[in-house]
Amino acid sequence: MSQKGLIVKTTSLPQSRIALELEIPSDTCKSYVNETINSICRSAKIPGFRSGKIPKQVLIQRIGILQLHASALEKIIDKSWNEALKIESIEPLSEPELVDGFETLLKSFSPEKPLKITLQTDIAPKLKLKKTKGLSVEIAKSKFDPKSIDEALEKSRNQLANIVPVDNRPAKIGDIAVISFKGIYKDSKKDIDGGSSESMDLELEKNKMIPGFVEGIVGMNIDDTKKLNLKFPDDYSHEDSKGKEAIFEVTLKDLKEKELPELNDDFAKQSGNKNSLKELKKDIETQLREQFDNTQKNIRTEALMEALAKELDAEIPKSMIDLEVRNNIEETAQRFAQQGMDIKSTFTPELVKSLAESTRPQAEKNVKRNLALKALSNSENIKVENKEIEEKMREFENEISKSPKQIDIQKLKNVIRNDLLKDKLIIWLEENSEIKETNSTKTEKKSTKTAKKSAKTKSPSKVVSKSQKKK
Repeated sequence: MSQKGLIVKTTSLPQSRIALELEIPSDTCKSYVNETINSICRSAKIPGFRSGKIPKQVLIQRIGILQLHASALEKIIDKSWNEALKIESIEPLSEPELVDGFETLLKSFSPEKPLKITLQTDIAPKLKLKKTKGLSVEIAKSKFDPKSIDEALEKSRNQLANIVPVDNRPAKIGDIAVISFKGIYKDSKKDIDGGSSESMDLELEKNKMIPGFVEGIVGMNIDDTKKLNLKFPDDYSHEDSKGKEAIFEVTLKDLKEKELPELNDDFAKQSGNKNSLKELKKDIETQLREQFDNTQKNIRTEALMEALAKELDAEIPKSMIDLEVRNNIEETAQRFAQQGMDIKSTFTPELVKSLAESTRPQAEKNVKRNLALKALSNSENIKVENKEIEEKMREFENEISKSPKQIDIQKLKNVIRNDLLKDKLIIWLEENSEIKETNSTKTEKKSTKTAKKSAKTKSPSKVVSKSQKKK
């Protein structure tokens, strides 16, 4: 119901936050208190009274006036808040926060007096770009490396290799060692958590384990036992082991090696369903060049978006970043669920908290970039027409018709709209910005790191396996 006499005063706060001071007339307060009491009277059950016939004074004595006031106060706040939003034409981004708290308000509440409350919420920030045209970015100059084709072939050979036992020589790099081991910390002699195994297959490749572990196994014969004095790296993932010295007792139980197939036409047929090795190499090169081009495109896009975000002049509300963090965690949980993991046991409150803290910086960056793109869209009047969306929708008609689940068409259209708009904005930025290629090592490292984060492309090691799937 609409409230007569509701007085609303708004005050802008930092970080796109707003405070609404509401003064609610005593008549409204009394009305909600009476409505609450009447509602409870109709549904309450008290021995000696028929349902719906309980006197108000009996109900007040039984339940307590404070509890009744609490129920009425919740309704008053909720209704007044929604009314105030309509009056001021405000679209909140978060649930309202009651300044001074509910308990404090309840203690001083009296339906005989006007009620004054202050509620705060986040609102959409005002977006302004200091500059849109003439942005200058630097990216590392890069060119396609033909060696990556041979590397992809070698990885495919390893995937298709035959594993054969070895018993006439010591272990060497490239072998598969079957080992048992037990590790203790050198100073305390305590067992290392997760630092032991009765039987484990280990490919003897550098950087497979902590420094010195693989190297220590090289040269051992089957049934040999050896003590390795090692040290965990200072940046080791397990907190308790960082920088600590350790002793591992390792026994070589068995040894195997890979017999790699020859690089010939038979290999091409087996690995990539191609008629010849030449055809297979051509197919791999095509895929790798496509990956390379996509990676370079992502590097340019990331650099442009980062430059645009720096031009954004806006106070970003905390709730927007919180939502982005929550969405990231939910997406991670969905990926784990698709891999068959038990989400309830895996995503403990401690893990969720840790993920929230670790992903917040990236979430802030994502929100700022999205807002910068929105500001660019508004500033340059770049839009997506409905006919463009409908044209794109036709590409999904076959998938939609075959989908076993009901697809939310409107949601799909929104996703398509956002993707098309982002593509248009990036094209506009490329046309109106200066992109410099540099040989700087610093720029190259930064560009590579950025590309790895943003590009959802396959690594060269997976190129041939894609061809195998076709088979």
